[in-house]
Amino acid sequence: MNKSYDVIIIGGGIIGTTSAFHLAKNGVKVAILEQRFIGDGPTGKSSAIIRQHYSNEVTARMAHYGVQVFQQFESEVGGECGYNNTGFFVIASKENRPGLLKNLEIQKLVGIRTKLLSNDSVVALFPGLILDDSVTVVYEPDGGYADAYLTANSFAQAAKKFGADIYQKSKVLSIRRNEDKVIGVDSTKGQFDAPVIICCTGAWTKGVCETVDLNIPINPCRVQVAYFKRPPNNQGHQPVVTDFINETYFRSEGKELTLAGLIDPAEANAIVDPDQFNESIDIDFVEKIGRKIIARYPDMVQSKSTGGYASLYAVTPDWHPIVDEIPAGSGYYVCAGFSGHGFKLSPAVGLMVSEMVTKSTNPTFDHRFFRFSRFEENMPIGGSYDQSIVG
Repeated sequence: MNKSYDVIIIGGGIIGTTSAFHLAKNGVKVAILEQRFIGDGPTGKSSAIIRQHYSNEVTARMAHYGVQVFQQFESEVGGECGYNNTGFFVIASKENRPGLLKNLEIQKLVGIRTKLLSNDSVVALFPGLILDDSVTVVYEPDGGYADAYLTANSFAQAAKKFGADIYQKSKVLSIRRNEDKVIGVDSTKGQFDAPVIICCTGAWTKGVCETVDLNIPINPCRVQVAYFKRPPNNQGHQPVVTDFINETYFRSEGKELTLAGLIDPAEANAIVDPDQFNESIDIDFVEKIGRKIIARYPDMVQSKSTGGYASLYAVTPDWHPIVDEIPAGSGYYVCAGFSGHGFKLSPAVGLMVSEMVTKSTNPTFDHRFFRFSRFEENMPIGGSYDQSIVG
């Protein structure tokens, strides 16, 4: 006998688990089918940066909601998320100052604590940074980072407490349809029936959607993260830095390491097979990003590389997700393509998905901002910076 649910979620990463949590909390009978393990893959390898610096009101509101959840995670969700409130800096060029100021106004209107800082004030918070008159710096005291693997598993456990079922090592083999409507899935754990299926498969989304005759513009792209061990006289937690000028981000990983990656739209060109790609870090990447960080934070010249890894972004043409029922009335939903934004937006995304599926008449967040048709309408979501990933 097939197992029956109101909703089946394909994918047990951060987006699938927070969606299951909000649906189950809303009384929906939901199941997650995960081909490996909860939080495995790109979620577990996320840099898990928490920031609210966005150019659009919708994403700024979503990030602000997310910060509040991370700050009160035990009472809001249960379990742990590993939130480290280190603060967050944006370093931009003077040329980007008008856009930066516009963004600040948007962010302040939605309740985000953020402000311009003088270079002296920045260095007081993060001694050793090199700044000059060519930069503008914004600071978010509530920014920081968390543990993405821990967070996803906490959402999954909370969803189970509200009645959700989670099937790990359960790869979806096919999606069943009756004419234009979905009716269930076949998996390595058997058959499951549901009138609603939500595809939260990240870098695997394009392939999954092709099985239901949909061409979704989400590419699996290889991205890299490097680790550096700081010298003994440079220990402790440090603020997260997003440096537009050097196209890098870096943050503490515990008290001894620094984690770093690129802010580079060219990463969208590194399209790979999500089931077979090089997960090791490239030596030239370590050298490249090391030079970029030292240019901003010279103390890192005394650090030592401790390796790193390659993971996946699920990238859309405008670096923003698709959250939509495709086609309308089919019961098949896509919630993917977060292009590196997924973790920080995930608490709001789960709520958005729940309200979308249950047809809330007064949703907290309007999913139509991320509608699939925006690409046909030639209305991509824009941002204030050339580095599209920032949003």
